[in-house]
Amino acid sequence: MRVFITGATGFVGSHVAQKYAAEGAQLCLLTRKTSRLEGLEGLDADIVTGDLRQPEGLRSALTGCDALVHVAADYRLWVRDPKEMYAANVDGTRELLRLAREVGVARVVYTSSVATMGFKSDGTVVDEDTPVSLADMIGHYKRSKFLGEQEAIRAAVAGQHVMILNPTTPIGPGDAKPTPTGRIIVDFLNRRFPAYVDTGLNLVDVGEVARMHVVALDRGTPGERYILGGENLTLKQILDRMSAITGLPSPTKKVPHAVAMGFAFFDEMITGRLLKKEPRATVEAVRMGKKMMFASSARAERELGFKVLPIYNALRSAIDWFVMHGYAHSFDGPKL
Repeated sequence: MRVFITGATGFVGSHVAQKYAAEGAQLCLLTRKTSRLEGLEGLDADIVTGDLRQPEGLRSALTGCDALVHVAADYRLWVRDPKEMYAANVDGTRELLRLAREVGVARVVYTSSVATMGFKSDGTVVDEDTPVSLADMIGHYKRSKFLGEQEAIRAAVAGQHVMILNPTTPIGPGDAKPTPTGRIIVDFLNRRFPAYVDTGLNLVDVGEVARMHVVALDRGTPGERYILGGENLTLKQILDRMSAITGLPSPTKKVPHAVAMGFAFFDEMITGRLLKKEPRATVEAVRMGKKMMFASSARAERELGFKVLPIYNALRSAIDWFVMHGYAHSFDGPKL
């Protein structure tokens, strides 16, 4: 089986590529000119350089593939020009699906996000049937992923075999960029987490998310959404678990959302607009934090054989990886 994978140089995508390679698939991996290729070391794959914003250039690479696994996304909580994010996450998804249809790719797995779900501020555990609309999406990343997911659903309704996966917050080794969640771990390891806000996340083992990208080709219902999650934890609980693993102190001071919002506003103004750098805190992230992103993976467990794993091993592996690769310069290493 020949599989075309987008986003293989990213955190989740690299694990997906490794899973497919272990299954004996012939890989064709999309990279950009600026992509870091460390995560692809050791993989026997055809490397294609291209851009989701120029999809026609991918036609020849898609031709002859049995499956498309579309993991790539512009995942940032702050962007100078939001149009770039919509071009990749919405237009790029729509056009890539069109090309797959035109060249005869039989099956597609589309990696959406749990960000498209209808979260509440009271900690309600949501699922794929919780009512949600575009108006519920906070910020450009969530809006663009919601709209991109709608493109995948429309393609499936029209008859294309498109499986939609919605990972929560993947944790594990290899988060080289790192992702916004990876930065939480790195900041904790470097003692840059003096306080916390009252928010919550669902953490999932990235290895199990990658496994589902292989399984989903043959199981489930095209056009249906499948949340891939693990443990529902408050931010304080996550920090406490990292403290137990590392021996580093967990912050005890809780910051009101209003204070965090003020800090994020000035950080965006000074760091983002004046210094032209990515701010450490963003208004969008603080607004998102007002909702507890707690979710159920019951549908994926029932229909795909997904396993909700305790997050300890993935969190420990992520910490080990960050320390080993020099992200935590002031930390000697996890406790034995």
